Amino acid sequence: MKLLREMPALIAWLEGGELSEKMRDELRDTVNALNEAAGPKGKAKGSLTLKLNLLVTDGRVEIAAEITTKRPKEERGSTILWVTEAGELSTEHPRQRDMFDGPRAVAPDRTAADA
Repeated sequence: MKLLREMPALIAWLEGGELSEKMRDELRDTVNALNEAAGPKGKAKGSLTLKLNLLVTDGRVEIAAEITTKRPKEERGSTILWVTEAGELSTEHPRQRDMFDGPRAVAPDRTAADA
């Protein structure tokens, strides 16, 4: 009778060896993501978790594995838009829109004329 007593042997046996390959790939991808997020002098934290769900029925055990990873979220930029009085989005500031419609008339300076 062949017994599986060591965890590495059990993991290698699960899913016909595909679980071990998937874990290897997930570890590589997680380390690469952390390395990129950390940059040359920074730090980044993540994890890889293997969870084995066990179901015993009639003297046999069914093992279903779950692999989860935590990686840094990709930093994304932001966009600033303006809200109009009607509640719509605009790429222009509502009060500065007239600035590009051309010059406007300016009243004469009366303080200079009075002097």
